[in-house]
Amino acid sequence: MKVLFIGDIVGKPGRRAVSEFVPLLISERKIDFVIANCENAAAGFGVTREITEELFGSRIDVLTSGNHIWNKKEVMDFIGDYETLLRPANYPASNPGSGEVLIPTAKGEYVGVLNLAGRIFMKPIDCPFITAKNKIAELRKKTKVIVVDIHAEATSEKRALGWYLDGEVSAVLGTHTHVQTADEEILPQGTAYISDVGMTGPFDSVIGVRKDAIIERFLTQVPNKFDIAKGDIRLQGVILDIDAITGKANSIERISIKLKE
Repeated sequence: MKVLFIGDIVGKPGRRAVSEFVPLLISERKIDFVIANCENAAAGFGVTREITEELFGSRIDVLTSGNHIWNKKEVMDFIGDYETLLRPANYPASNPGSGEVLIPTAKGEYVGVLNLAGRIFMKPIDCPFITAKNKIAELRKKTKVIVVDIHAEATSEKRALGWYLDGEVSAVLGTHTHVQTADEEILPQGTAYISDVGMTGPFDSVIGVRKDAIIERFLTQVPNKFDIAKGDIRLQGVILDIDAITGKANSIERISIKLKE
């Protein structure tokens, strides 16, 4: 089974890259299942119902998210309408939406997707390690193919989770920092790991935002508007080859594709 996981989609440029590249990748690389992180899809902060529909229309099977999922207040009203639009599972259970899902591919093979948020340098929410164990135990009753999105700041927290879940899930994939790392590997018990899958959006920027706005913020320490940049649009992520029977990863491949202007 081949799974495409797309790094944080940033604004309209990121959505454009998704619409152009995802169908092509599905065809050329024989992709069976597509997951993408959408928490920055609406002008960099959050997601709307319209954008959710747009991304699912681009042949994405599951949308994960992170701490910015709540930035658009309207999400509280519609996140529960979409089984495959996830928020981190370690937010309070009273929050709307779900942090995990189990759905079949076109071939009828089930894939479990678990979304978690880190706690280092982020909001104090439930422990992602304990939450992961509990949720994975339930998912493994029905499938061994499980992909985890750990949306976190600290590489140490992501890497520790990778080791903690080695052999229990197919992949532990980091998101949130928007900078693709070069540490992809298959851990000893068969779990694919990477600290950050990267960003899908404009790279003539500082992690998706106009350079001048970010530089001004650093120079003055005064809050200003963060507008999404426009140039050098790329899609980044990873392609996983997973044994559908054992759930172990055979390979993990980083991808970074530039959109022609």
